[in-house]
Amino acid sequence: MSSFHEQLERYADLIVKVGVNVQGGQQVFVSGAVEMAPLVRLVAAKAYAAGASNVHVDWIDEALSRLKYEHAADEVFTVYPEWETAKRNAFVDAGASFISIVSPNPDLLKGIDPQRIGNFQKASGAGLANFRRAVQANKMSWTVVAAAMPDWAVKVFPGETPDEAVRKLWDAIFAAVRLNEGNPAEAWAAHNAALHKKVDWLNGKRFRKLHYRAPGTDLTVELPEKHLWVGASSVDSKGVSFMANMPTEEVFTAPLRGGVNGYVSSTKPLSYGGNLIDGFKLTFEEGRIVAAEAQAGLDILQRLLDTDEGARYLGEVALVPHRSPISQSNLLFYNTLFDENASNHLAIGSGYAFNIEGGKDMSREALAELGLNNSATHVDFMIGSAEMDIDGIAGNGETVPVFRKGNWAE
Repeated sequence: MSSFHEQLERYADLIVKVGVNVQGGQQVFVSGAVEMAPLVRLVAAKAYAAGASNVHVDWIDEALSRLKYEHAADEVFTVYPEWETAKRNAFVDAGASFISIVSPNPDLLKGIDPQRIGNFQKASGAGLANFRRAVQANKMSWTVVAAAMPDWAVKVFPGETPDEAVRKLWDAIFAAVRLNEGNPAEAWAAHNAALHKKVDWLNGKRFRKLHYRAPGTDLTVELPEKHLWVGASSVDSKGVSFMANMPTEEVFTAPLRGGVNGYVSSTKPLSYGGNLIDGFKLTFEEGRIVAAEAQAGLDILQRLLDTDEGARYLGEVALVPHRSPISQSNLLFYNTLFDENASNHLAIGSGYAFNIEGGKDMSREALAELGLNNSATHVDFMIGSAEMDIDGIAGNGETVPVFRKGNWAE
């Protein structure tokens, strides 16, 4: 069996070569927790070996983040620093690859005034608007990956010691990204091909609507006329293939902004703003969320929905079979990167330009005319289960089974 350091090095190699596919002379922007310095350094080393001209690291310290929310002045949370905006924009303009290594504590901001959290989400959304638009148009290559940290690990594996929980979480992460395969890159290529077969089938059907049915859910989602399903690998503006999320088990598209009606219930907790939102139900009329309820975290959910007008609409519909490997692990990760890949999900907020034919080169106004939602936020939440059925409704009214009992019908 490989040592942990050898596994970590293979992981870093996968992130650089398959995740963002670093090209010669390219800059790389990495964000990660200070505790993850060993992995970040390995990623930097692999990036330089792949020909990167410069690797910039943005360090994250959750303890300092908590202190800031506890003690900083209220006005600090209403303004996003201009220098932070300028820094991100400079790397976007330089065509850098972006690697985000996430390891969040799901309860980091538990007990913090929801107003502070909401204010910062609004401010950061506005400050990072250009960066978000670049990501949502695949202007550059980008990927989101995970690393195991004690606070997160003990949430996933309660009752274990922190060290044992971290070990088990690393094992789960490595399994989810196919690192245990003999050749992980080849395993990802095969997985990519399988997801693209689903994409091709859905794009060939040109469904006008999707109808979701499950306990607590009866939802109809209309799709834009020029919608595109995508999944697994993406292509940036220079024609470079990359994998935006590792792991990924989804295929997804954009809903028509005003075409969502009915109600939908969550099936997994949502980790958002350092808090957990659980047991929630949303009701839609003509695309807009008109009612929200939750067993836990309702204040946080309401702050999310009040980010801007676009946060009351959907930006993504994603299909993931219940028998996906992450779902079959029977682990609740309290982390959307993993939990969304165990479940059908939707996203509150902005849609992706590449989910519209020709959308990568369109203005926001043109995309809006075609039905794509615009918002400063994009938050996925899980709705799938083994009891969910989904039908596709064609333009001629024909109904085609897409999911039955949580899995692909075909």
